Amino acid sequence: METRRVTIEAKPGPLTIELSKTAALVVDMQNDFGSKGGMFERAGIDIAAIRAVIAPTARALAALRGCGVPVIYLKMGYRPDLSDLGPPGSPNRERHLQLSVGSEVAAPNGQRSRILVRDTWNTNVIDELKPEPGDIELYKTRFSGFHATELDAILKRRGVTFLVVTGCTTSICVESTIRDAMFLDYSCVLLSDCTAEPVGSDLPRTNHEASLLVLQALFGSVSDSAALLRALA
Repeated sequence: METRRVTIEAKPGPLTIELSKTAALVVDMQNDFGSKGGMFERAGIDIAAIRAVIAPTARALAALRGCGVPVIYLKMGYRPDLSDLGPPGSPNRERHLQLSVGSEVAAPNGQRSRILVRDTWNTNVIDELKPEPGDIELYKTRFSGFHATELDAILKRRGVTFLVVTGCTTSICVESTIRDAMFLDYSCVLLSDCTAEPVGSDLPRTNHEASLLVLQALFGSVSDSAALLRALA
């Protein structure tokens, strides 16, 4: 990849990144969260906001791939025996059991699948953002993409110090991943129109907006896909 620096309009201020040291993260844009028949939709959670970020995310990823930036997909997925869900009584286990993790369901094509279980329709990336050859897919078992995964090692082997972050949901898995990235000294820019949050969407200030505020104040930068495309052009 060429050594090329671009400056992205962002908050709290412009961010200059070196493309040869940049990777794109796509957090949890999988069927369980963003497709009809997935865990969220089955639980009565409105997925409209997640569906709305698909198009700008696809445009951003295409532009980044065109500049040679690697794309890494993080996917929430557990082993079939749920042995990595957490011990009985643990918050991660209890919260996910409330959402029927591990339950057998029928995928839209009629095939058998299981909620949040690895290598099933439920944990596949949504069709509109399907990974391309050379992209990386990485399972995680907690909200942060860095917890007990190879993500940090993969990034370090590639010399990555800048992360362009997209995905869902803003205040949970996206924010958790950016916080851990900051603790590990990565510089993150979150694309605000490429992430969504159903929790608190009906509040005067949404959880999505609150996350953007705290992230740009302390943990990284916040921009959008249009600004990224202008910078890459």
